[in-house]
Amino acid sequence: MNKVALVGRLTRDVETNTTAAGKSVARFSVAINRKFKNEEGNYEADFINCVAFSNTADFVSKYFSKGNAIGIAGRIQTGSYTNKDGQKVYTTDVVVEEAEFVESKNASGNTSAPANDVNDFMPVADGDDELPFN
Repeated sequence: MNKVALVGRLTRDVETNTTAAGKSVARFSVAINRKFKNEEGNYEADFINCVAFSNTADFVSKYFSKGNAIGIAGRIQTGSYTNKDGQKVYTTDVVVEEAEFVESKNASGNTSAPANDVNDFMPVADGDDELPFN
């Protein structure tokens, strides 16, 4: 079984590309604090490279940016390639299958969309007998 679940913060803005077949690909890195502090009393962090495809890539690139907290679930994938200098480079990525918010817009400092207003709700008259919860 190859399953991973992570919660962390994006270290940079999401890089989005489209394949020749029209499939969205999003690449980003997530910083995750380790459980214990080091000798200086600070938490060290791991920086995990992630890649998402299709709808998940579109979701991540639309709603997340550097510094936002994100929850992801997926699988670890390893690979290798030869760089332009002829050296073999090994890679490890999390292929993101699910992504979700783990904090509110206000907590993340993202205030681009207005918060819901009380007036966004449809008014209901008192004594309406057609409501299922009366």
